[in-house]
Amino acid sequence: MNKGKIVASLIVLSGVVAGGLLWWTENYAYYEPVSAGALTIRATTFDGVADPLPVADLQAIDADTSPLRFRACFTTPLSLAMMSETYEPYEGATPLNTPGWFDCYDAGALTQAMEDGRAMAFLGEENFVFGFDRIVLVTEDGRGFAWHQINHCGEAVYDGDPAPAGCPPAPERN
Repeated sequence: MNKGKIVASLIVLSGVVAGGLLWWTENYAYYEPVSAGALTIRATTFDGVADPLPVADLQAIDADTSPLRFRACFTTPLSLAMMSETYEPYEGATPLNTPGWFDCYDAGALTQAMEDGRAMAFLGEENFVFGFDRIVLVTEDGRGFAWHQINHCGEAVYDGDPAPAGCPPAPERN
């Protein structure tokens, strides 16, 4: 075997190892399960109060590295009709993808359910973390899902612009 083939093999092997480590890091390294007892799922009423929802079978993951990594799945006895009469709908809800191993949550299926009218998204908590809202989606069969989504305050401030009117004060930057 000549030296060129050895060098090429080492380069390819290094790329495969680096790619594998990157994939593992993105899908496993930062995510942690959230204890059901440590999490309360809330939805915001038309009066602006974030009420705790009755939930069961709660499964959730989160990471300290980004507020966008939070996902939750649960069931609720509340009907979609009751939810829509009590809680503030969330326009522009976009379910975010999740690692494949968190199999109770499928962003594509949730998006399709909203488009088909089989699910509705509600404001869970506004500015749960500055610039991010917690979204709660409930399907007609009582399955529920939650995730964090950047809001207009976060989009402006994280783009380097001042916070729009009506936003809470932006956190200090280091």
